[in-house]
Amino acid sequence: MANRAPSLFRRLTAAISLVLLIGAGTLAYAAYNYAHTAADDAYDRLLLGAAAQIGETIRVEDKVITTDIPVSAFETLSVSRQERVYYRVVGPDGQSLTGYDGLQVPKSFEKGSGPQVWDGTFSGYPVRVGAIWHYVSDPAATGWAVVIVAQTRDARQALARELTWRAILLVAIMSAIALIGVMLATRYALRPLHHIEQALGSRDPNDLTPLATNAPVEIEGLTQSINHFMERLSERMDSLQRMIADAAHQIRTPVTALTAQVELLQHETIPARRKHHLTRVVARTSQVGRLVSQLLSHAMISHRSQSVTASRLNLTELLTQAVADAIPAAMERDISVEFDVGSAPVLIEGDPVSLREALRNIIENAVHYGAVTKISITVRNEDSHVVLEIADDGTGIPAQLWPDVTKRFYRVSADGEGSGLGLAIAADVAKSHRAKLEFDRGGDDMFIVRMSFPVLAEEGP
Repeated sequence: MANRAPSLFRRLTAAISLVLLIGAGTLAYAAYNYAHTAADDAYDRLLLGAAAQIGETIRVEDKVITTDIPVSAFETLSVSRQERVYYRVVGPDGQSLTGYDGLQVPKSFEKGSGPQVWDGTFSGYPVRVGAIWHYVSDPAATGWAVVIVAQTRDARQALARELTWRAILLVAIMSAIALIGVMLATRYALRPLHHIEQALGSRDPNDLTPLATNAPVEIEGLTQSINHFMERLSERMDSLQRMIADAAHQIRTPVTALTAQVELLQHETIPARRKHHLTRVVARTSQVGRLVSQLLSHAMISHRSQSVTASRLNLTELLTQAVADAIPAAMERDISVEFDVGSAPVLIEGDPVSLREALRNIIENAVHYGAVTKISITVRNEDSHVVLEIADDGTGIPAQLWPDVTKRFYRVSADGEGSGLGLAIAADVAKSHRAKLEFDRGGDDMFIVRMSFPVLAEEGP
């Protein structure tokens, strides 16, 4: 079963949902803490208010300190049947006036200090305790009385839970609204991608013109990359179509001539004429074979120039291999080959297959159509370039034809010899390697084909 294609919309939604979930969790935790703090603060005020009400009832009667506990002091604290409220009043002499003796004042609660609230346990229940000092200023009894009021935490926890759930509900509603809004906004933001998809899907397969959609800045790079890709694809298609058309045009003539020669040979009965036709068939066959080989080489060079990554290579080794490929043809014509490249490696950057093919074509051109007795090959360094020269003692190419001989299927002579692709291949390889292909005449009237390559930069340590 094929894997399901990933969805950018789902990814964005999942990522934003995760952020919202983390944010909602953080807000819920903050709401929980705030609710407990708010509940404690509200009931602490009631707790101290009840203690203050009790403190107001402390008085001296018949030289005895007494107090009457007002019922209203506990009404606001006892909001639940399960709620328990405890109290204690301690006179200036440290004796309990009323309430639960188990309620104790901490040592940190100094006389005359302000109200204080703390957590504690009473009768096995967790409670919140509040205490205030009340000064008794009667001549019969003077001093500080303390009023202690304790309340169980049920009402506080109930209020905290209610506040927490209300806050969580509000956060959940807002998160859901935010998520829906984000999903709609994501759909809207991704609409330009759908427009690009529709524009590509509705195109004719042969339409490789650039996209004309108004893309946002964020995906403008994508649109440019698509247009650049289509431009390169269009160039490849145009090159392929030109190559097919040229190949069909160039092969048609020699194949037609070869067919005619074969037909003449088939019907010829005179031995001398049969030998003549057979010689022509062999020549035409060789011509067709060389043309097909050159066409395939040119197609291979065009492909590798756009798909193969350049690497470090030794020009001397490539030149040696190219000379070895051309030596058999040179030996057939008794041509001497002078090879002056030195012993040190000459490093350049490029594609070894393409360069070897280009060098072989230049040397073979010199062997077949140029050299009379000698070919001279030299390599030297000049400033920032590596210069390769292949010279022969033939008549060479007239200077007025130098701009044209690197064009495909351009032949210097009109005798039908050659394919017109050898120097075109060399020119294409030179261009793809940022090299320069030139023609020149030497001082000894040698015709020179010169290729200048950029020197390979030194690698760091």
